[in-house]
Amino acid sequence: MTVLVDISHRFGDFAVDASFESAGRLTALFGPSGSGKTTLINLIAGLIRPDRGRIAVDGRVLVDTDAGLFVPKHRRRIGMVFQDARLFPHMSVAGNLRYGRWFTPAAERYADFDAVVELLGIGHLLDRRPAKLSGGEKQRVAIGRALLASPKLLLMDEPLASLDEARKAEILPYIERLRDETKIPIVYVSHSVAEVARLASDVVVLAQGHVVASGATGAIMQRLDLLPAEERGEGGAVLDTKVLRHDEAFGMSVLGSAAGDIRVPRLAAPVGAPVRIRIRARDVMIATEPPVGLSALNILPGTIVAVRPGMGPTVEIAIDCNGAIVLARITEQSKHTLRLRLGGKVFAVIKTVSFDSATTGAGLPVEADG
Repeated sequence: MTVLVDISHRFGDFAVDASFESAGRLTALFGPSGSGKTTLINLIAGLIRPDRGRIAVDGRVLVDTDAGLFVPKHRRRIGMVFQDARLFPHMSVAGNLRYGRWFTPAAERYADFDAVVELLGIGHLLDRRPAKLSGGEKQRVAIGRALLASPKLLLMDEPLASLDEARKAEILPYIERLRDETKIPIVYVSHSVAEVARLASDVVVLAQGHVVASGATGAIMQRLDLLPAEERGEGGAVLDTKVLRHDEAFGMSVLGSAAGDIRVPRLAAPVGAPVRIRIRARDVMIATEPPVGLSALNILPGTIVAVRPGMGPTVEIAIDCNGAIVLARITEQSKHTLRLRLGGKVFAVIKTVSFDSATTGAGLPVEADG
């Protein structure tokens, strides 16, 4: 299902002029505060009428200013989840969930109440009032309410921004499950590299109301110049892997990837489960010979395919490891000392302890399978 946006709109001195098309399961609108992300999502939702442009979802045109077409928000079949859950405090969780169904004609309802409750793991919360829920539980209920409206598109406007790290860790696996198990396209607003790298299939990067880049998540996360200065240390390679086995003796999991086997701290995921990992460029060392006597366990052979200037005394080295690109950020002095050049054969070295909950998406927790 394709989401197409080509719009222009002005608010006083601020203008949004953005164009992109995405067929991804979860498209992230990424950029710093004030870049136009929320304005753009409000335009898609129909909360704002654009000055000019066209918006279409799966071929259904929602806005076409040239044709004088503007589908009102209540007829767009779009579910929306905000930073705060916005649940009705006088209703139980079950009442809040069922509220989402009231605005969808019976013949057009496809979302099943029990299936949504199971998907989000909120069956034990149905009789509670919102005041008795944690922040993460509230957001899961808000997502369920949006899903039970049987939307054609789901918009999520920084749904984790108001949560602490523990609550974010609680809800991220459910958003992954929503992305993977439903056929509803999601447009997800975030300024967090960690969230985007873990969740998004595609990324649209915004700056000052304009689209400065768009594409697959793996490609965008390697463009450190596109990331806000405070987030550049989080950029690097994004690899989709699967669990090959668990090493119980040393508390590790071995992941299979195109780049090679990668050892990470023990994951609560079964053998065969898909796992997306992020290898930060700052966590990658480069060796020109097979390392020996080294504590780092992940050593991936590859070929240098790009050398780009970084910030200050650094350079960014892109290494092709059997078709997967791993990015390393090193000093200009190290590049000179090692005589690194395009086409050079090297080894990307990554410490196992550099992987943590922020860089490893392991899906919903399960019992260790040994």
